[in-house]
Amino acid sequence: MTLAGDPLSKLRGRLLFGLALLLLAFSVSPAKAVTLNGGGALCHAVSDRALPDGEFGALRFSCAGTPAGYNSGSLWLRTDPARLSLARRDLALLVHQSRFDRLAVAFTYADGQTRWQDVRQGDYGAHWRAGGQILFEAPERGVPLTSVTMRFDGLASFGLLRARLLPKGEAVVQSTGMAVGVGAALTLLLVSGIYSLSLAVAVRRQYLAWQAAWSATMLIWGGLWSQAHLALFPRLAGTVSAQLSTFLACLAIAIATASAVLAIERSVVPRWLRIGALLLGASVGLIGVPLALIRSESLTEWADMLGLIIVADLIAVALCLGWAWRRGSVEARDFLAAWCLPMVVLGFIHIVDVDDSVWGGGSKLLVLAAATWQALWLSASATRRLAQLRVERDSARASEALAQQLARRDPLTGLRNRRGFVDSVTPLLDRARADDLPAALLLVDIDHFKSINDVHGHDAGDEVLCTVGQRIARWEGPMCTAARLGGEEFGLLTVGMEGMVLARFAESVRRGIAACDHRESIGERAVTASVGVAEIRPASDFQQLYRLADEALYDAKRAGRDCVIIQRGTGFPPAPDEGSGRESVLSNG
Repeated sequence: MTLAGDPLSKLRGRLLFGLALLLLAFSVSPAKAVTLNGGGALCHAVSDRALPDGEFGALRFSCAGTPAGYNSGSLWLRTDPARLSLARRDLALLVHQSRFDRLAVAFTYADGQTRWQDVRQGDYGAHWRAGGQILFEAPERGVPLTSVTMRFDGLASFGLLRARLLPKGEAVVQSTGMAVGVGAALTLLLVSGIYSLSLAVAVRRQYLAWQAAWSATMLIWGGLWSQAHLALFPRLAGTVSAQLSTFLACLAIAIATASAVLAIERSVVPRWLRIGALLLGASVGLIGVPLALIRSESLTEWADMLGLIIVADLIAVALCLGWAWRRGSVEARDFLAAWCLPMVVLGFIHIVDVDDSVWGGGSKLLVLAAATWQALWLSASATRRLAQLRVERDSARASEALAQQLARRDPLTGLRNRRGFVDSVTPLLDRARADDLPAALLLVDIDHFKSINDVHGHDAGDEVLCTVGQRIARWEGPMCTAARLGGEEFGLLTVGMEGMVLARFAESVRRGIAACDHRESIGERAVTASVGVAEIRPASDFQQLYRLADEALYDAKRAGRDCVIIQRGTGFPPAPDEGSGRESVLSNG
């Protein structure tokens, strides 16, 4: 099976090519969007939660340093669009942080008017967008927008906050593109998860079950992070979803580690390396529990520590897969090919901050795309490997069937041998008994065959046997089967013929053998055969027929050979004092 001719490989290539194009499209950041994180773009102030929204003008904002002490209070962040070269009236604010109790956004205009919009935990209203974004659009007024102020109540971490200011049209384009990309990735993860689970059940492979669990975890994580679940469960908006997303992200890494390491045979990877990789993966999953529950400024430190463990886990898994690949493991090769992109992506995002890129989806969208790559690759690889195993199994079965068939065939003449003959006559005799039909066995023995071997050699004798076998094979059909029973003896069992019809058939067999042309092997010497026929009604078992036919053949030999002797009997051996019917058909040749 070649890669070029495999339809599954073509489909996988197309999917991966489409995914690459999607990532390329997302990687082009719009020039009109301005990221508000760092660089003095945001001024900050901290107040008590009891402060009314309308009194933010009394706050003293600082544009330097980092805010602190805001977890139990309110964090105010303000920016001036004109200072950011965004002096427009059709601006929109996209926020990518959801661990807070309440977010209020104030759009202040040159005439002193302020328009407020707010969302709360469990109620984002119409502001949520795919990709974990919350959209606030500035009301269109005839005066310039002078400032945008955000108020966060109970914000978990300022360091994880991401916000962008951009034109409304660009925000719509980005939100739509993000929704399409996330929807496509989640759909592919769903299909891959169902497919991997069905394969795991069908072929009972443990690593496929782990792969299905990983796809399901990534699917749920992607749905929670992208806020796609809010279309069905709007009250889950906010901190709870963010905490679950954090835990599921860590759990997915732990499951992926187990999936890759446990798919490899224990004998091809050192025990210490195998256990080390599994422990690192389990550590990532366990750290996800406190990381999901933390709602303080220490969340950033925990995230940094988790990043180091993830990098160590990736290195350990890569060593396991590389080691196993060097030892010839097919599973390791497939997993290494599938893990290459996720490894690079995870390692890259823990070294380089990309959260402000890719249309605001940042590292999470890159991880989702890489997870889709991994799921598709592993599903396609598993299918390809199972298809190869199925082909090998079918080939083995065909070879076994051929071997069994050859074991029942005479290698010289191609007719059935004694074993194959007995197997083939059994259903014929059963049918004859069921339909009350007569059965007859013809034993054909070539006359003076030993002298042919002695005078002309065994090769010539073999050619004579082949010629006779070809002639006898002509009488095979639905109601007649033929075989070479051994040496120069052949057999024909027929059902439905009796009396004169059977006698004429036996005589035609004798004449047909005598008419064979053997001049190329033994010259002009004639080859004749003696035929012993056992006719019985109702049909009996093969041993009964063979005993009667053998007696008739012996009588034909004693009668001078080159003749047919028919022995008639009942379904059971006759008693010694009952005798049996016998008809002799003699021929001078």
